[in-house]
Amino acid sequence: MHLQLFAPLVILLLGSTQTHLVNSHQEPGEWSCEPDLENRIQAEFKPGLVTVDGHADDWSDVDGLELPLLPALDPHEEHQYKGGKMTVKALHDGKDIFFMLQVDGEYAYSKGNNKKCPSVALMFQIGEKATYHNMGGCKESPDECTSKTCRGNEVDIMHFSIGNAIPGRIYGGNPIDNGEGNGGDRFGHLVDLYAWTPHCRYLDGLGPSGNDTSAQNNWKGAWWHGSLATHSGFVEEDSPYASSDQKGTYYFEFSRPLRTMDRLQQVKKDAQFTIGQKSKFSAAFWYPVDGNPWHGSGHYSVSCDWLPLDIGSGSSGLVSKVAVSKSSWDGASAFAVLTSVVAFCISVFVVYWVSRSKAVSFTPIDRL
Repeated sequence: MHLQLFAPLVILLLGSTQTHLVNSHQEPGEWSCEPDLENRIQAEFKPGLVTVDGHADDWSDVDGLELPLLPALDPHEEHQYKGGKMTVKALHDGKDIFFMLQVDGEYAYSKGNNKKCPSVALMFQIGEKATYHNMGGCKESPDECTSKTCRGNEVDIMHFSIGNAIPGRIYGGNPIDNGEGNGGDRFGHLVDLYAWTPHCRYLDGLGPSGNDTSAQNNWKGAWWHGSLATHSGFVEEDSPYASSDQKGTYYFEFSRPLRTMDRLQQVKKDAQFTIGQKSKFSAAFWYPVDGNPWHGSGHYSVSCDWLPLDIGSGSSGLVSKVAVSKSSWDGASAFAVLTSVVAFCISVFVVYWVSRSKAVSFTPIDRL
């Protein structure tokens, strides 16, 4: 199974309540897929470890999975991304889940032109029938796909196009777009979408049956490249921030609450992550090869099928810490009780010794 996935929105939503569809994708031939069943992403419980800023320094102690990037529509090794593999890392802190994607690539940035800049996306299964191939796999035509006709084929997508995003800054959910009840991001194009097929893909809050004004973009994210000389503090006037074609690594860092308010809605548009359970996941990458703009279906993917995403419980670590803490507390308590008993015994002995002593005789003053 495959992901005809993650083609970007044709129009960046700027406050419009209009629904947007995408153009059809055509596979070059019969689809075939041989995924590596041993691959899986581990999101361990590691609270307070990372800060979303696009830098990978605080991820150094987190194990990642290195995966080849194969063309999504034709996943054969001879056509894989020549720049290198993608390393995927994940963790959670009990409240939010975090992702770090690392991809080697020469620096390419063209302000305002998303298709001449690298881009990434994450996709998660929502509906039980949702397949990786065909982005959910609903069989309905674009004119017929709705929350009723495609029920069970829902997938959740986060897509980040960096053409208007300053490196090191956080983009995604913001008060303006969230206030209008959609998953857009007019500032950095880090958008929250859902889909049933590549032909039926919408921003959260928009859809063929009307708009849902309670929708939110819960994602936060930032990007960076190893060739950037300044560690932080870029402003828009610094664009393009570095010289083109410099070798280095792209870093894309994201976070989102494990559970969103979408779980209360009748039609689900967000994947919900549960500690101790598994989800289904994939990641995609677009790159302007030889400086040529990429096109929506011309992306690379880390797998031709879903990858398991394990949300670690961290229970063993917590139990260990509680046991150590309890043991330390019991030892301190026992020592305190023993000290109190010894002190009490000494006090009783002193009182008894004083009471046994001979009293000092009293001599009236008139006899002196």
